[in-house]
Amino acid sequence: MSTATTGKVITEQPIASNDCCGGIDAFLEPKLFKALCDPTRVAVLSRLTELAKESTVTQIASCCTVDLSVVSRHLSVLREAGIVESEKRGKEVYYRVRYQDLSASLRALADAIDSCCPPD
Repeated sequence: MSTATTGKVITEQPIASNDCCGGIDAFLEPKLFKALCDPTRVAVLSRLTELAKESTVTQIASCCTVDLSVVSRHLSVLREAGIVESEKRGKEVYYRVRYQDLSASLRALADAIDSCCPPD
């Protein structure tokens, strides 16, 4: 609340959000952005795409100077965010990128931004 020069109390109204942008929140998935904000996780994801096949932690870890356990934890974050999926075969866990789901999520976000904020 603020006081105008007349001495009357003016109640501040909340800023109205742009109605067309109301649905963009549905595309802002914190887990996705958290997963992609770490440079090591991005390197792990990049390495997995370079391998172009299902790969084990050992195969993926060649991208980084961190321990296998750290790479494994980064892969878990990527999995929880829906960026990669895993399958256990015997003692090994194989990871693969969920390309279609990832591109669909990013495309939906880009489309929502485009519809909300048209170019000038």
